[in-house]
Amino acid sequence: MQVLRNARVATMDGHAAGVPLVEGASIALDGDRIAWVGPTADLPAAFEKAAVRDLEGRLVTPGLIDCHTHIVYGGDRAREFEMRLEGASYEEIARAGGGILSSVRHTRGASEDELLAQALPRVDALLREGVTTLEIKSGYGLDVDSELKMLRVARRIGESRQVRVVTTWLAAHALPPEFRTDRAGYIERVVLAGMDRGHAEGLIDAVDGFCEGIAFSVDEMARVFDRAKALGLPVKLHAEQLSDLHGAAMAAEHGARSADHLEYLGPDGVAAMAKNGTVAVLLPGAFYTLRETKLPPVQALRDAGVPIALATDSNPGTSPLTSLLLTMNMGATLFRLTPAECLRGVTRHAARALGLSDRGVIEPGARADLAIWDVQHPAELSYRIGFNPLHARIFGGQYA
Repeated sequence: MQVLRNARVATMDGHAAGVPLVEGASIALDGDRIAWVGPTADLPAAFEKAAVRDLEGRLVTPGLIDCHTHIVYGGDRAREFEMRLEGASYEEIARAGGGILSSVRHTRGASEDELLAQALPRVDALLREGVTTLEIKSGYGLDVDSELKMLRVARRIGESRQVRVVTTWLAAHALPPEFRTDRAGYIERVVLAGMDRGHAEGLIDAVDGFCEGIAFSVDEMARVFDRAKALGLPVKLHAEQLSDLHGAAMAAEHGARSADHLEYLGPDGVAAMAKNGTVAVLLPGAFYTLRETKLPPVQALRDAGVPIALATDSNPGTSPLTSLLLTMNMGATLFRLTPAECLRGVTRHAARALGLSDRGVIEPGARADLAIWDVQHPAELSYRIGFNPLHARIFGGQYA
């Protein structure tokens, strides 16, 4: 048992507009759980003999949660980034071997060890910023063996680093060349068959898909979600990023934990998400990289009481971002979220988007995943650009 004393604690509990702060606080940790939190003057006698660490007035928040990433993949797409800046069109880049199929080719060709070696530096960048929980999707293999290979690598990341990894089956990400004229066959033989196999192997925590004109339709994704439900797997959806296909509404009606991107989300989608408790996960890194101009309907989401989370969307093409702190700044600057909304978006609401009720807050019974910061006010976490004020990260009650 240990006590962290002399802290300013952002508990992230409740629904206040700002950040709930306890000044002059202590946090008592018992193993990997929080046993007590409150003003030091009120510390129960049961903790008086515990080991004490003085935090010297530093800010403590829940450990940060990146609830949407594609951080396992082979190769990179820096050359096509350069080509776009030189004026090449999407079609020209694709003909030159770029685009998502470039990532598919490199991911299929890499071993598990190679994919792990490539992913770990990206993961480590997030951990250095206080991340303690990380979602990782498949989606760059697009055949059963390669998709499962990605999820095995994701599991290995959780074994080799002090971070909780949540895995997501995203075979319904794009159509590979070999199934260009057989969409139904791809869904049956790769998306559904692979889901069955991955579930049987214990590799899948949730199921996702890309619902868009360039990807999969609402009806196709509903079929995928029906199979997920039959397996007892929760669902989420990339929705309304480029157009409003009403995918978010369909996902919410299927009990989706989250709908993500949402730049083109309409009133029906907002209403369905509010009714069904679906979290809106906003991804400013992709918005920035794609030079999008259509803002997600933040005020409509607020007015409807839809929880808003933020995530890096870390991926090789549209969001090569490995900083959740920069994501918070982008959420504030690009989407006009308040600093308090940004912090809730990477703690309490991000945990909800992953279906994790034991983290994202600092309260008795919650997991002892904490971030300790050299800042005076929580707003500094969203305010600064390219500056990391993390003092220490605690994972499961241990300094990591």
